[in-house]
Amino acid sequence: MQPHTRALIAAVAFVCITGKTVAGIYDHAQKRDLRVAAQKQGDQVRGVDGERDAKFGGTLPEIYDSGDKAFFSVEHDGATVKGYDRHSSGFYSAQVVAGVVQVFDHSLGTWFSYDIQDAGAANAWHREGDIKL
Repeated sequence: MQPHTRALIAAVAFVCITGKTVAGIYDHAQKRDLRVAAQKQGDQVRGVDGERDAKFGGTLPEIYDSGDKAFFSVEHDGATVKGYDRHSSGFYSAQVVAGVVQVFDHSLGTWFSYDIQDAGAANAWHREGDIKL
């Protein structure tokens, strides 16, 4: 699975699990901030990947990435999200732990972590109980 796809999955997982808007992402594996934003209203997810100048979204459980011209599925079950990336033909699962999104890429057998930027505070990150500045 491509790193940018994992970042989109992290954003979608976060909005599905918490119901909060994503204003940006910090990718721990790449050690950098990513311009990825997302929001959810009902079963509709909308987002933008500013790194690739691409939109993503759709009606759950199917999300379309206009940059890759491919879908990934999202099955939301309370505290977890799982699905399949059609672009890479790979499965994934994701969870939010203490405000950090963890995405498991089954094809690589590896976890990836993402901090999520709070839309209400430009330099703040979503965290359980407190906000990291």
